[in-house]
Amino acid sequence: MALAGAATTRAQSADSRRRFLQSRTAEWDRGIPQWLRETRLPGASMVLIDGGQIVWQREFGVRDAVSKRPVESNTVFAACSDTKPVFAYAVIKLCEKGVMDLDTPLTRYTSQRFMEGDPRLDLITARHVLTHTTGFPNWRYQDPLIIQFTPGTKVQYSGEGFRYLQSVVEEVTRQPFSDFMRANILEPFGMKSSRIVWDASYERRIATRHDETGTPIKEAPSTPPERAEHLAIYGAAASLFTTPSDYARFILEIIDPKPADSFRLNAKSRQELLRPQVTRSESTSPVRVKTSSALSWVIADVEDFTFFSHAGSASGWYCDALASVGRKSGLIVMTNGDGFPAFREKLKLDLEFHQNLFTV
Repeated sequence: MALAGAATTRAQSADSRRRFLQSRTAEWDRGIPQWLRETRLPGASMVLIDGGQIVWQREFGVRDAVSKRPVESNTVFAACSDTKPVFAYAVIKLCEKGVMDLDTPLTRYTSQRFMEGDPRLDLITARHVLTHTTGFPNWRYQDPLIIQFTPGTKVQYSGEGFRYLQSVVEEVTRQPFSDFMRANILEPFGMKSSRIVWDASYERRIATRHDETGTPIKEAPSTPPERAEHLAIYGAAASLFTTPSDYARFILEIIDPKPADSFRLNAKSRQELLRPQVTRSESTSPVRVKTSSALSWVIADVEDFTFFSHAGSASGWYCDALASVGRKSGLIVMTNGDGFPAFREKLKLDLEFHQNLFTV
């Protein structure tokens, strides 16, 4: 969690913060078209939330460098690992309902073992998965899956953990993963532009991903069995396709929620969702910053403000999501090219920006 830039005086009023954000977004409006060209990033779509409202929403560039079709408000991007917090929310709701428990070993819920040969599998809980403390590697690839340390003893980012938890949720709910997500998150939260699986009409709305030169990455054709296998492996970890405005709907259910119901968390569960549970890092220069793992989110405690965040990336896709409960504010950025890291630097998401967006 890096916050570049020198420390600044704390924003003194709502008016000064509002003026700062208006100035920064005006700078984005002027600069982003040029920054996309400089970083060879074809397109970007962004949403800024403040006070529980979307106060700025823009689309820039093209969804495909060959066709030159522009990015529009309904252009869809891969959320990549930003799928994980969405799945986590639904899992916590299952725990709230008593279907599961965060601290019960997952082997008690399933008839098949996720791996053989290591009794430490019987220690792994949903909380371990959601805080990335299972001991699993990120992905096994062609290697046999192993537990690399005793669950709960340290943090190691793991998509395999989410793969395991997905298989358990499918068994306890008796629903395929895509149906579970549609019924429990996408439909009740009004995320009409979001899908786990899709048809041809939806596919036409998906932006093309591009490499670091801005060249489109050709998608290899896949068969239905291959797509099913991909969903079984990567579903809970990285399968969501969405728009920034749809993802903002999800974020708003955390920072400015509607009353609890069959799908929305109650206050106690929301507090548990964002409670710092495992320390990740601490530093004091240039300012004090402590980061912790909550339930799928990273919590950053930065002197006089706190926010939560998650990022997602894959070849040709990058996205960032960060938000604050105290200010009911947040930022979502989605792009379709590998030039994102350089582009992000130009956005100046520095300490001053975070202070003005998140300080209560």
